[in-house]
Amino acid sequence: MNAPNRFELFVLEDTEKHVEVTEDTKIPNAATFKILKQDHTLGNMIRAQVLAMPQVLFAGYKVPHPLHPYFLLKIQTDGTMTPQAVLEQACTKLIATISSLEAKFKREFSFKMTEGTVPEDPYGTTGAGAQGWGTGKDYLDF
Repeated sequence: MNAPNRFELFVLEDTEKHVEVTEDTKIPNAATFKILKQDHTLGNMIRAQVLAMPQVLFAGYKVPHPLHPYFLLKIQTDGTMTPQAVLEQACTKLIATISSLEAKFKREFSFKMTEGTVPEDPYGTTGAGAQGWGTGKDYLDF
């Protein structure tokens, strides 16, 4: 089989750097980042976060081949910030967003645990006093 060993897809070797930066000589204020041992999951999240910044003119990523565990991220800015600073700021914001999502998830999960059991029908369409589908009003009836 041509697939590499699974551990090679996420474990960095001692000589490998996680991020390699290549300044673009043809496009002003642009750089290409090679991010090792990652795939579309992180690439798309970083690209979306970078594009949300007003200083960015272009951001895109590609995975050159599915058997090679890295992606290339190209960022071009308007010159007020360097591509490296934009990537660092975007990663910081992304970490904060994911941390916030994790905290909200844990809080909601703890509420479910303190309530005891999870109701079988969270929308209240069955049971005593509830109206079934197609009868009465639902949330679309104004």
